[in-house]
Amino acid sequence: MADGKARSGLPIDLPGGDASPLRKILSRLAIALALIALVAGVSYAGREGYADPDDGEMSVLDAFYYSTVTITTTGYGDIRPVSEGARLVTTVVVTPARVLFLILLVGTTLEILAERSREAFRLARWRRRLKDHTIVCGYGVKGRSAVSTLLGKGTRPEQIVAIEPDPQARARATADGLAAVAGSAATQEVLLEAGIETASALIVAPDRDDTAVLIALTARELNTEATIVAAVREEENVHLLHQSGADAVITSSGAAGRLLGLSTETPQVTEVMEDLLTVGEGLDLAERKIGPGEAGPVPRPVHEAIMLAIVRDGEVIRFDDERAAELREGDRVLELFSHRH
Repeated sequence: MADGKARSGLPIDLPGGDASPLRKILSRLAIALALIALVAGVSYAGREGYADPDDGEMSVLDAFYYSTVTITTTGYGDIRPVSEGARLVTTVVVTPARVLFLILLVGTTLEILAERSREAFRLARWRRRLKDHTIVCGYGVKGRSAVSTLLGKGTRPEQIVAIEPDPQARARATADGLAAVAGSAATQEVLLEAGIETASALIVAPDRDDTAVLIALTARELNTEATIVAAVREEENVHLLHQSGADAVITSSGAAGRLLGLSTETPQVTEVMEDLLTVGEGLDLAERKIGPGEAGPVPRPVHEAIMLAIVRDGEVIRFDDERAAELREGDRVLELFSHRH
């Protein structure tokens, strides 16, 4: 957080991290068990050369017992090599295995400590750089599509933070180069962990409309300047999102239904809309600010771009409005252009 308040300690997955400590421990444990099994097998194969105070003959259990206490340097001495062959095996096999076991034990401990320090450093550096970023609440189909569009528009992956309770979805987010915070975006704790106070935009894309309303309401309370866009399933909930502080609301089910209805009469409409929604190819939408030298009457449409609307003082003015006939300095123009030119 920008004000230096204590963090909550919620899990944050950063992209490019190493394998989990648990996986490393399990792999080292497998090697240690293999060493114990190797020494036990070698000892049992030459069991005649070992003295056993109980019955004079080494059993399989005795071999594993001897291997364990020897590898771990416990060394009770109740089973010991007495023949030259057994002592030779101890010298060339058991002792190197014991040294390797100790290296595994100490090395694993040091590596885990180093990994924790490394992750803490990466997390602290990430938090220091977290500013003017975009938070995506929900990394499902809608969230991933939104991120894909942002990346296509030039946003860097490190400037996007995903909030997602599902571990598999967070793994997809980190695989896409994003940082991922575990938890529900409807809580202040999680939003603060994602840096809501310094974020420039928030994309609300959960599975439930009531969750979307709560996320927008909580986020707007924490950041009054960020742009909040949200997706809802039902049109009747659009006004609730606007009242909660959302700047733009997309009705996913309603938009899909309208496209389906239009496509029954003009199937090519769907193709055009898909072209518009695909970033970086075919038809595309862009927004630019009007400078001092561009103010004045709207120029005739050219091949490069066609003006669709003007954003003036927070109001969207369509191209067919008489006020759109003249541009003013500071206006933002929404244009349709083709990547072929």
